[in-house]
Amino acid sequence: MDAAGAADTLLSGACVLFTLGMFSTGLSDLKHMRMTRRVDNVQFLPFLTTDVNNLSWLSYGTLKGDGTLIVVNAVGAALQTLYISAYVHYCPRKHAVLLQTAALFGVLLLGFGYFWLLVPNTEARLQQLGLFCSVFTISMYLSPLADLAKVIQTKSTQRLSFSLTIATLLTSASWTLYGFRLRDPYIMVPNLPGIVTSLIRLWLFWKYPQEQDRNYQLLQT
Repeated sequence: MDAAGAADTLLSGACVLFTLGMFSTGLSDLKHMRMTRRVDNVQFLPFLTTDVNNLSWLSYGTLKGDGTLIVVNAVGAALQTLYISAYVHYCPRKHAVLLQTAALFGVLLLGFGYFWLLVPNTEARLQQLGLFCSVFTISMYLSPLADLAKVIQTKSTQRLSFSLTIATLLTSASWTLYGFRLRDPYIMVPNLPGIVTSLIRLWLFWKYPQEQDRNYQLLQT
C-alpha cells in the first residue's frame, strides 16, 4: 500500500472511530433512563434529529458507494433508534414524543420518495441528496448557539459537556479532511461549523472553568 492509500485508510478509520465515539455518548443517557426508569434531564430532540441525519447520510453513502459513510451512519442510526425507543418507553407523555417522531420521519420519507422516484438521473440525485444532507448537518451544528449564548449570560459551563465537545471537534475535523481528500464539498463544508462551534465551547470552558461555576452557584444560594 502506498503512502496515499495508507493516509486514506487512516483518515477513514479516524472518521469511524471519532464519530462512533461521539454517538456513544448517548449511552450514559440510556443507562440513566434504565436505572431511574425516568427521562429527567434527557433531551429527546437531539436523538431524533441525529437519527434522521444518519439515515440521510446513509442514503448518500449508499448512492455514492462510500463504505465509510455507510458503516458510520448505519451504526449511528441503530444507536439513535435505541435511544429513541428507550426514551419513548420511559417517557410519561408518549403522545407528544410519538407525534414529533412521526412528523420528522414523515418528512424524511417524503424526501426519499422525491429523491428516488422523481429524480431519475443518478448524478443529479447525488447532488441534491448531498445538498439536503449538508444543510441538515449545518443546522444541527448551529442549533446549540442559543445554549452558548446562555453560557455567556450565566457565566457557567454546567450545561456543556466537555467530552462531547472534544468528540465533536475530532469528528468534525476528521470529516472535513475526509471530504477535502475526496473533493466532496457536501461532506467537507457542513463539518466546518462543527469545528467552529467546538472551538467556541472550548474557549468557554477556559473562560468559565468548572471551579468558577461552583463558586458562582454558591454565591447565588
